[in-house]
Amino acid sequence: MRKISISAEHNYDVLIGELDIANLRPLLSECTKIALLYPSEISEKVDQISAEWNLPVELIMIELPEGESQKSSEVLVEIWNTLSDHNFTRRDWIIGIGGGATTDLAGFAAASWLRGVNWVSVPTTVAGMVDAAIGGKTGINIPAGKNLVGAFHSPRLVFVDPNFLKSLPIDELRSGLAEVIKCGFIADEQILKIFEADPKQLLEWNSAQLLEVIDRSIQVKADVVSADLKESSLREILNYGHTLAHAIEALEDFTWRHGDAVSVGMVFASELALQVGYCDQKLVDRHRAILNSVGLPTSYKDSVLPELIERMGRDKKVRGGLLRFVLLEQVEKIKRLEGASEADLTIAYEKISS
Repeated sequence: MRKISISAEHNYDVLIGELDIANLRPLLSECTKIALLYPSEISEKVDQISAEWNLPVELIMIELPEGESQKSSEVLVEIWNTLSDHNFTRRDWIIGIGGGATTDLAGFAAASWLRGVNWVSVPTTVAGMVDAAIGGKTGINIPAGKNLVGAFHSPRLVFVDPNFLKSLPIDELRSGLAEVIKCGFIADEQILKIFEADPKQLLEWNSAQLLEVIDRSIQVKADVVSADLKESSLREILNYGHTLAHAIEALEDFTWRHGDAVSVGMVFASELALQVGYCDQKLVDRHRAILNSVGLPTSYKDSVLPELIERMGRDKKVRGGLLRFVLLEQVEKIKRLEGASEADLTIAYEKISS
């Protein structure tokens, strides 16, 4: 069992290895109820886990819709009502088991119920393991945009069990690799070198290469979050590729996989960095080569840039009406761009238009 520690509003650990309730029991010593939140597609697995845990507390099973559809105000209200029906108190705990959407929602339910209860995150996807489950950013989507409603509320513990990846659909695994590749570009070039050496191995759920890049990506996020919990400066680098990605997701009514949108967003960010003179063509080509090597998308439909710009204008990073982008000069060397011109945005977008 590997442990990565994170400093936030409270310190907590990310445990990487086989899921073992023994690691959780000490935290639950004063708990009388646990609300277990999980998406419907893994209900059979969760039933098996809850039976094996044999916890001496009341388990409140809350099954959620699949994917991004669960991150809605309507689902959140249903969770609140269920907690109320069971007299869920501040000493009780929430556990979220599922992908990034589930851990985002479970964390926000924990942040908002009684102004904050403890929670544990158990991510079951690559994207959840390396990104969504770690760092304390919780939230839901609204029609105006992704994650516009939320709170910083760190879990008390994160379990990362790679065995969950065995049953993960290959397209979901592939999509999660976008967040891993992002970590490589912003903070750990060794991740990129592993992809370049043998990309096929990154699509095998139990390969040593995949487990290594997951571990490295968790460490990248842990380091950044520990230095800047509430995105005042450094943490913003984790949004590399996300400004356009969130706009695409909103435009697609959240039917696109998050990682697929981030993949396109990173290529756009590299093209924009090239256009404004921050980086060279070699860096752009490296983005395309690595992302293409594992089958991630690198383009988006044309004739929608005005709509995307409007959506990007609602991004959480916008300051004073000016779009802000996290860009790269080179691998592991960040630049920020505030107030990009429409001409530069147009030229960069033309490079990724399908």
